[in-house]
Order: sequence, then C-alpha cells, then structure tokens
Amino acid sequence: MNPGGGPVHVTFLGTGDAFSANGSHQAGYLIQAADTSVLLDAGAGLLAAMRRLDLDPGVVDLVLISHLHGDHFCGVPFLLLDYLYNTRRHRPLRIAGPPGTARRVLDVFHGLYGSWEEKQPGFALQFTELQPEHAVDMAGVSVEPFEVPHQDTEVSLGLCVALAGRRILYSGDTGWTERLVERSHDTDLFICECSFFDTRLAMHLDYPRIAEHRGRFGTRRLILTHLGREVHARRADIDAELAYDGLRVEL
Repeated sequence: MNPGGGPVHVTFLGTGDAFSANGSHQAGYLIQAADTSVLLDAGAGLLAAMRRLDLDPGVVDLVLISHLHGDHFCGVPFLLLDYLYNTRRHRPLRIAGPPGTARRVLDVFHGLYGSWEEKQPGFALQFTELQPEHAVDMAGVSVEPFEVPHQDTEVSLGLCVALAGRRILYSGDTGWTERLVERSHDTDLFICECSFFDTRLAMHLDYPRIAEHRGRFGTRRLILTHLGREVHARRADIDAELAYDGLRVEL
C-alpha cells in the first residue's frame, strides 16, 4: 500500500480478555496519524490505561466499537465523563459501532451518572451505526465492517481501518471465519484475538487454529491480543507476536 501520509502509531491500551487475564486491561487500541486519532474498542480500564501511558484522552476523534460486550465498550461512558469535567472537549466526537450502539452507550452512561442530555455537554456527540459490508468514511478514516461469528443474536464486527496510507485489520472477538483470511490481504497490521490455547470454541479463537492458517494471512504484521489465561500459561509454545499493555508499533 502507498506509504504516504506519514507514520501511523498504534498503542495497545488493553490486551486482556473479559477477565483481565495476567492483570491486563480489557480491549483498547489507539491509532494515531498526523491528522486523526481512532480508538478501536474501549474496555472498562481505558482511562487508567491512557493515563498510565501519558496519553491525552482528548486526542480521540473517532471511537469504533466492534461489539457490545462490556469489556469492549464500557470505557466509553468514562471517556465521556472525562470530556465533561476534566479534559473539557469542544470538538465533536463520533462513535460508531454495530446496531444498538447509541442506545447501549447512553443507557450505561445514564446508569452510572444520569442522563447525558441533562449534562449539557459542550461538544456534539455523534453516533454512526455500522452495517456489515457497508464501508463508511469518518474523520478522515475509511472503515470497512464485516460480520464475525461471536454472538447468537446481536451483531459482532471485524473492522478494516484505512488512514494515512495504512490498512489495519482488527478481528474484534470472533470464532474462526474465512473472512479473516480475505480481509487480511494487503494489510499493514492484523490485530487478532487469541483467547485460548487448549480450549476450542465457536465464538473465540485459539492459538492452534491461528497457527494452522497463519500462512494464509496476507498481512505484513500479525499481533495476537485479547489474551486469556491459557495463552499466558503456554507462551513458550507460541511462535507469534503477543501483545501487551503499552506496546506501541509504528506503521
């Protein structure tokens, strides 16, 4: 892919599973280019992770949510709270995710801190509903969502994000699907979940399954994340790059 547009940095804010295996924060990945910053998922420890790495929460222009499980979006209400009383945001914030994202985010905020509308925020909060196989452009970022097998009724998305001449594939939470092979073609980075080693489930990926198909991925760099207890216990048996909280890569 054309490398124009300057470097893109990806900071791994949270690389643990829903149970924060090995003491890792829940899912969160900050993508920063010269003109825009994108947050991929926002687990509950998002603000702590950013502050520990001396990252300003106010840099975020766009939040992309892969699916509506708490370990992937429950950091958003705290981000909004920070914008109300601490960082004092003024420019718009766009949040995009699967159907139901706006209602779920605002419901959780209401349960924690009361009605969002009554807070009289000094910035516009804009929601975009992502539909599988319908690409959208937001905040200088091209987003290609596709459905992945993780939930029985609600939609879970994998996301292919393009900005500043780079392409990043994020699996979200998913079982095995050939879409991962198809979407990985000509990507600079594939952030792929790896929850298990010995256990095999239809809704999550395990390392042996990833290793089986690794040669088919058309990505220039594969990093495994959403690491569960089994993966940490078998690190010596894994021939792949494993993410950790605070990892920063340049594309």
